[in-house]
Order: sequence, then structure tokens, then C-alpha cells
Amino acid sequence: QVQLVESGGGLVQPGGSLRLSCAASGSIFSISFMGWYRQAPGKERELVATITSGLSTNYADSVKGRFTISRDNAKNTVYLQMNSLKPEDTAVYYCNADVTYLSYSYIRRTGDYWGQGTQVTVSS
Repeated sequence: QVQLVESGGGLVQPGGSLRLSCAASGSIFSISFMGWYRQAPGKERELVATITSGLSTNYADSVKGRFTISRDNAKNTVYLQMNSLKPEDTAVYYCNADVTYLSYSYIRRTGDYWGQGTQVTVSS
């Protein structure tokens, strides 16, 4: 089983910063891409940022210039540095990864995995 665990969410003042992290665990062979999505109450889940194994990044227009996605392959971890936070950034943030791993029989498999989400609240 591959599991993604997010951390770093919480309550922050407008204009403040938070750093989210997401660590993938299991018999990981490789991770082609990792990303962050978010979902606010009453809205559909939307892409925030993605990063490939080649470190190519993509950001939603609403977060460009404020958020930075990065990854540490040695730790199988992706980060989201969030600066200049706004109330409209309030949402549950989800980690996503395309993971190639080894099964119990040592057969290589690839799957799309999601974390359970971490709450980010931006409020004064």
C-alpha cells in the first residue's frame, strides 16, 4: 500500500505564510509527478500546483507568484510554500502523486494516490 500523509495546515492571518508537506510511504520505486489540489466548501476540487520528476512546475493563476511547489526525491516528499495568504485560499488541501511501487510479490505497479487532506484557514 502507498500512503500520502499531509502536514503543515492550520490557521494563519491574512498575508501570512504556511508550508505544507506531503510524504509518500511504501515500497516506492519512483514518482513521476506530485501535486497539490484544494477544495473549498461548496466548490469543486481545483488544481493548485504540480511538479514533475524533471522539476517542471505548473501553477493555478490564482496562486502564481505567491505559492511555490518543490519536492525532495530522497524523502519522497512534496512541499507547498504558501506566502501572502488570502482568505480565499481557505480550503482543504490535498496531495496527489503518480507512484510506481513494488507489490508484495515485487511486481512493479503504478497508481494515482491522494492524501486525506489538511485544512488551511486564512482569517483574522
